[in-house]
Amino acid sequence: MKKQRDLETELFRTGLILGMTGIGIWIVYRCWLNDILPRIPCMFDRVAGIYCPGCGGTRAAEALLQGHILLSVWYHPLILYMVIIGGGFMLTQGLNRAGIRAIKGWKFHNWYLYAGIVILVSNFLLKNILRFVWGITL
Repeated sequence: MKKQRDLETELFRTGLILGMTGIGIWIVYRCWLNDILPRIPCMFDRVAGIYCPGCGGTRAAEALLQGHILLSVWYHPLILYMVIIGGGFMLTQGLNRAGIRAIKGWKFHNWYLYAGIVILVSNFLLKNILRFVWGITL
């Protein structure tokens, strides 16, 4: 009979796999493909004429990696939120699993998802309002 795994264990393993995959893809892109691959424009913006809910995510990640936190939040606040929540979860879970029992691993709560959805929708609405009402673009 298989031992039932808890949600935090599955999320931690998934986070490790996605994190390592993301780091690998980023290294390959930065070292070999950065100047070869063209930037793909947002088709949602081109077809519908409005920003999509994910517009600015890549620029936000790049700004955050360069240490420009406020610029990253301007481009897309969900990126910083995901780094804080995801990074905090992975760090505390990892330290707890490494044997540092004084650190309790963060547990998953539904409000993490709800807060992320609120940030995503708010960003989508705010960016499009700024664009169409005041002409402020990204």
